Amino acid sequence: MVRTGIGWDVHPLVEGAELHLGCLHFPDAEKGLKGHSDADVVCHAICDALLGAAALGDIGDYFPDTDPEFEGCPGSKLLERVRDMVAEKGYRIVNVDCTVMSDAVRLGPKKKDMARTVASHLGLRPDEVCVKATTWEGHGAVGRGEVIACEAIATVRR
Repeated sequence: MVRTGIGWDVHPLVEGAELHLGCLHFPDAEKGLKGHSDADVVCHAICDALLGAAALGDIGDYFPDTDPEFEGCPGSKLLERVRDMVAEKGYRIVNVDCTVMSDAVRLGPKKKDMARTVASHLGLRPDEVCVKATTWEGHGAVGRGEVIACEAIATVRR
């Protein structure tokens, strides 16, 4: 059986926060993402897509922003826990594809690094994860540089 899930996440950009995307740290970013965990929208969207594909609910069911255990938690840890949950349900992750939406930070040079790093935390080959980036060309909250968003799709097989 092959199943597909979709995930989405968005966090506001704020001064004084660190920027983490796709398990990578962007130390030179002027702003970072605000959230209870490290606010890595790439990891969060992928987690939601994987949980959805395995009919396990969503990221908030397992890693609520009210639980102190997950305060500052890196996205890589969430990916690994979700990977294990999906495997425990009898599924193997086939592939992950995501699109990061950001006008504030240009991600082109880091897309392959993000894909490789995410793949390593999911136990996948680099060619089984794709990270794409786009802008909103000045439109909406993404275009004004107020937020960074990510959508993801994941396929699993039993």
